[in-house]
Amino acid sequence: MAAVAGTNFTPLCNFTAAVPATKTTRISIIRCGRRDHRPQLSKGRILSSEAIQTIQSLKRAYKTDATNLPTQLLYRLLKSDLTATFKELLRQDQFPLAKLAFSTLRSEYGADLDTYAELVLALSRNGMAEEVDSVIEELDIEGNGIVDTKGLLRLVMAVIGAGRKESTVRIYGMMKRSGCEVDEYLGRVLSKALRGFGEVDLAHEVEKELDRIVYH
Repeated sequence: MAAVAGTNFTPLCNFTAAVPATKTTRISIIRCGRRDHRPQLSKGRILSSEAIQTIQSLKRAYKTDATNLPTQLLYRLLKSDLTATFKELLRQDQFPLAKLAFSTLRSEYGADLDTYAELVLALSRNGMAEEVDSVIEELDIEGNGIVDTKGLLRLVMAVIGAGRKESTVRIYGMMKRSGCEVDEYLGRVLSKALRGFGEVDLAHEVEKELDRIVYH
């Protein structure tokens, strides 16, 4: 500012534009990595609040008294929630509770072959492969046959991986009764397994069916 003539005027205000104080925002980074060795949730598997509450209640009750579990909570769940609960209990290595969830799922809604495969894999992983035969027998007794082949290959490979001859033969019998045609890959898997189990005649039967499908 120009000085006023003849005076020693000093401006009372500094007209330099004030710079607003910058607000510092602290960003906290939360790492959500697993803190244990459990496998991650499968892609697309979303647990509802009802499923989460059921899992927590079952686990608390199991720690207190494994013979007195609130099984009624499982019967209140929708099929999708019950399936997700079963798979999450498997993921958390809560195998006795997972078997309970599977039993409820099968009785209330029916379990698909992929879910049976999950159970067979878990049985084998937990050193209970001998129980696989009873699971596949129950699938056979239900009498629905192999109507939906989704999950069939996974189930067959799980049973073979568990080393269960009886169950492998039983599944093949169910496939025949249902009129289910094997594709080339499944046929070769079955043929090799049956031959390895000493079921040579059945292996030949599968190979003949394969020849019919592939070459005709």
